[in-house]
Amino acid sequence: MNEVKQASPDHPIHELLTQRWSPYAFDARPVSEQTLCALFEAARWAPSSYNAQPWSYVVATQAQPAAFQRLVECLVEGNQVWAKSAPALAIGCSRLNFEHNGQPNAACLHDLGLASANLTLEATARGLYVHQMIGILPDKARELFAIPEDVRPLTGLAIGYVAPSETLPEKLRERDENPRQRKSIDQFVFGDRWGTPASWTTT
Repeated sequence: MNEVKQASPDHPIHELLTQRWSPYAFDARPVSEQTLCALFEAARWAPSSYNAQPWSYVVATQAQPAAFQRLVECLVEGNQVWAKSAPALAIGCSRLNFEHNGQPNAACLHDLGLASANLTLEATARGLYVHQMIGILPDKARELFAIPEDVRPLTGLAIGYVAPSETLPEKLRERDENPRQRKSIDQFVFGDRWGTPASWTTT
């Protein structure tokens, strides 16, 4: 049986961050349209370079069988296996150029990540879970949803309520049941030179 996979941080952080994780097992319980609006409202208020807000999402729920199946087809086969059980799926996209001057937006993918992080934390606050995945088929997404050439489909998002891990194939069940692990901050926060931990990370 799945339990909330609480993180064990080395330093105190907000409980939403310790509670957030990415399950493979999703319950069939639908996510209301009102709740979906709240999640994407949270994404709306993410920061972005020049306030360009380059992110867009293609979204389908199990209540829209044809659109949902098309969205499933935009995922790589390994992700289709489990993600098709989620009540809602999305493709996160980012506009590559600034709309105000047509110049390349070097921060566009970063900003999509910020928007999706906002969405994920709002979901966590509401007892929902989001599993983001890089394993999508961008060309298929363009074809099936008429995504413009200057917009890059980048990630998939499965959104819903967690289900018992016993509903998964064995290999995926192990992933859902494994404890959460992260690098310590001294492995990626540097001081005087690259690779040298900032002094305050080891005290």
